[in-house]
Amino acid sequence: MLVFIIVASLALALLITFLNGMNDAADAVSCIITTQVLSPFKAVAWAAFWGFMAYFIFNSHVAETISRGLVEAQYMNPYVVFSALIGATSWIWICTWLGLPISSSQALIGGIIGPVLFSLGSEALILDGVFLVLIFMILTPVIGLVIGFFLQCLIMRLFKNSNKKRLDKSFKRLQLVSSAAFSLGHGANDAQKTIGLISIMLFTSLQSPEVSDTFKNLVSLFFDAEEGYHVPQIVAVICYLMMALGTLVGGKNVIKTTGSGIVKITPDKGFCAETAGAATVITCSVFGIPVSTSHSIVGSIIGVGLTNGVKSISWGTAKSILWAWLLTIPAPLLISGVLYSLING
Repeated sequence: MLVFIIVASLALALLITFLNGMNDAADAVSCIITTQVLSPFKAVAWAAFWGFMAYFIFNSHVAETISRGLVEAQYMNPYVVFSALIGATSWIWICTWLGLPISSSQALIGGIIGPVLFSLGSEALILDGVFLVLIFMILTPVIGLVIGFFLQCLIMRLFKNSNKKRLDKSFKRLQLVSSAAFSLGHGANDAQKTIGLISIMLFTSLQSPEVSDTFKNLVSLFFDAEEGYHVPQIVAVICYLMMALGTLVGGKNVIKTTGSGIVKITPDKGFCAETAGAATVITCSVFGIPVSTSHSIVGSIIGVGLTNGVKSISWGTAKSILWAWLLTIPAPLLISGVLYSLING
């Protein structure tokens, strides 16, 4: 039974990484597609490339937070990971189908918390880590909004007398840089979430008496138990590749929602929104804080849109996104908690 749970969890972790590429990575290219900087295929290929490049640039602090910063290590067993992935995958799939840009980070975190909370209570949680994630769930879109707003105001002041066609041409070129930076941030933060879950599951499976020696020998090909807990490079590479593949497939509904459903995007606005989002996500990644690229880019887009007044924002679309955000931790938490209770019932 446990071996099946481990194998199924590995498959689900790769699936959720793929879905993350479809949903969250769409946020990285929505602006450059809307402003026609690149065709949809070239845009997702651009995002996939830079998302994978994050593997060579950033550390694994976010993976550490996900695997050992939310739940006491002794409770992060394969059953918890399996239930967490089922809860998160279900919710991400529903929201991607509806075209709603949600946070896979919050979905995974809700999925992780659910089984532990249902079976052991809050004592088994690392509350400081949970509160930090919840605080940044609120702060991320706010920070993106503030940076986007002031950066757009600065651009409008500096280039208020410039030729519009020439200005658009220049900012379309700059959008290649800003979208690449945002894709780097997405790879640095989001790919590491499933990397952390896979790593801790491989580690705990090697400690379990329920797992046969044959299966442990197979796991040892990917995870060296003598090093203690760590993030195997092969796991990181596979997850980054799966996310890149999901990006190439693309989430067209999500691209439409973030690219034009909230506010009309022009090249200068696209540059400011992507830059604000990249600055937020990359900074949090360096400090090991799992945040949402969706929250960041949506907040940034609203920020640049507010420079044209409150009425320029499509508040109906923003309201739909907000409801999806509010349910993103409770829904996977409930699904994973109930599933874990059934498995161990």
